[in-house]
Amino acid sequence: MGKAAIFSEALPFIRRFRGTTVVIKYGGSAMVDEDLRETFADDVAMLHYVGIRPIIVHGGGPHISRAMGQRGIEPQWFEGLRVTDEETIKVVQTTLKGEINPDIVRLVNNHGSVATGLSGLDANLFVAEPEDERLGFVGRVTEVNTDLVHGLQDQGYVPVIAPLARGADGRTYNLNADTAAAALASALGASKLVYLTDVEGLYRDLGDQDSLIQRITTPELTELIDSGSVSSGMLPKLRSCVEAIDAGVERVHILDGRVQHALLLEVFTPEGIGTMVTKEPVP
Repeated sequence: MGKAAIFSEALPFIRRFRGTTVVIKYGGSAMVDEDLRETFADDVAMLHYVGIRPIIVHGGGPHISRAMGQRGIEPQWFEGLRVTDEETIKVVQTTLKGEINPDIVRLVNNHGSVATGLSGLDANLFVAEPEDERLGFVGRVTEVNTDLVHGLQDQGYVPVIAPLARGADGRTYNLNADTAAAALASALGASKLVYLTDVEGLYRDLGDQDSLIQRITTPELTELIDSGSVSSGMLPKLRSCVEAIDAGVERVHILDGRVQHALLLEVFTPEGIGTMVTKEPVP
């Protein structure tokens, strides 16, 4: 009876989101803890089989930092973004496309979905310009060409995307995975943009575990960003939340990827978990 109740509770959400696109930014512990990797792949398969169209945009910060260390390159950061010089962009591209992306594709395929890997360089999916000269080859997305992604979805594939971009100058640029996911969700008109992180959600006060924000509107989030109380590492994510909602994405979710089946808990239960961002207050 308990299992039947769970399925009964999920049915309205399956009906609502069937046929819609959910963009998932995959990162943090969910990418490295083996149990969490397996349950993440299960969640993606479940979404896929009930007719929801998941797309994965993955990060790879720890993997890239490790690869840089093996080459004697010291990682540097500016306002939460990796400073990317000519040597670093080579490491980033090799690690994202050659190591992380195919590993995620294999993992998802092992759990029954049919995933295929690509990067923002393929078919000019992402076109970018330099974000800031102090960041080097870090890009700001200026154009998203969705034809390839639409085609893969229509054929029943789950696209797994590495956050790289072709610059208007012909160079390769490193994209922050949070902002890349937001740009893609905006261009596709996704119903949801989901960030898997290593925190329970967004806190109003970083030092107060009881200040978790369950729901917040974009005007309130903008005010929180402007207050200066948000850590630099969260800024790209939170700014991308606002941009995605302003571009028409209905809801953005910041979830704790350390919780098994976080995706299913968010999509298929009325309570959800983590922090939900919307344009207007939700009853």
